Amino acid sequence: MAPVFNQFLAVLSLATTIQQTVSAVPLGNQRRQAGVPPYVLTYAPKVWLQSQDPYFPSDIGAQLANTKPQVNFATVTAAPSPLTLNNLASLNALGGANVYLTSVDDVTKNPAWLKGVKPDGNGKTNGATSCVVIVNDRGSGNVDAYYMYFYAFNQGNTVLGQEIGAHVGDWEHNMIRFKNDVPQAIWYSQHEYGEAFTYASVEKQGKRPIGYSAKGSHATYATTGTHDHTIPGLNLPAGPIEDHCDQGTLWDPIASAYFYKFNAGSNTFTAYDGTAPTNYLEFVGKWGDEKYPESDPRQKTVFGIDVTAKYTSGPTGPRDKYLNRSKVCPPRENTVCFVSPFLRP
Repeated sequence: MAPVFNQFLAVLSLATTIQQTVSAVPLGNQRRQAGVPPYVLTYAPKVWLQSQDPYFPSDIGAQLANTKPQVNFATVTAAPSPLTLNNLASLNALGGANVYLTSVDDVTKNPAWLKGVKPDGNGKTNGATSCVVIVNDRGSGNVDAYYMYFYAFNQGNTVLGQEIGAHVGDWEHNMIRFKNDVPQAIWYSQHEYGEAFTYASVEKQGKRPIGYSAKGSHATYATTGTHDHTIPGLNLPAGPIEDHCDQGTLWDPIASAYFYKFNAGSNTFTAYDGTAPTNYLEFVGKWGDEKYPESDPRQKTVFGIDVTAKYTSGPTGPRDKYLNRSKVCPPRENTVCFVSPFLRP
């Protein structure tokens, strides 16, 4: 009996060790591994945050706790309370695209929640789910993976001493196009448009492509340094409207993220782990304040010229980022989608 009993104890000890090991794995890591195609994780981008940027990635749900829904600057009184990631899309019937998630604080006072969460030494935004990964299997081995990055605030660029284009809420993204599990090309979103590169051409850490988040605006670039974006889609090393990037803090977006499958036919989202909220992805309104009128003392313009306004409206969410695009680039009138085989500004 002794040998049998000893074998039993050995098996029990091994089972206990395995259980302890699994329990020690952070919940976020368990969640992100659940059914997600391995290559979507293997080739997920990492992002260098600019060293002087005070606005870090933010918790998506916290945005709802610090805002109130408004239409034409009037609060939507019929909105559920509290608003959560599980009921946000109910606002679609209460104003739809005209709903703005409006800060409950005066943004000129720079409340703490606008500043987000600085990633730790492993690149994780502890306590903040600040990334959404959406996988669209387009068939025949063609898969697009969208890595959506959320920030509570977008600080505008400074032009001739005037800050322009600031807004509450900020969604940026990379998209990687895969063929038979192998990355082919990557899109970097920047302001009104962006740039596309072959996977082979971009900077990497191991197999993971690198992005550079511009100071304040969080436009995502493939290279560090200065980027003039006066002409959307055309980046130059200098000019009147500049973004600035460097290797400040390295962020690993998938270390704290939600993961979804996207069905283009039904335009619906399914959480890989079966528990992550999906309702908020259906929201068609804006993730920040409506552009303040000139009568608002917070608003500043140069000689009343609209495009020089300090504050503009918040952005739409992930569902509005052309999740079933035919090319690597999102569709844009009179624009050819050029996938660069070499790095450039």
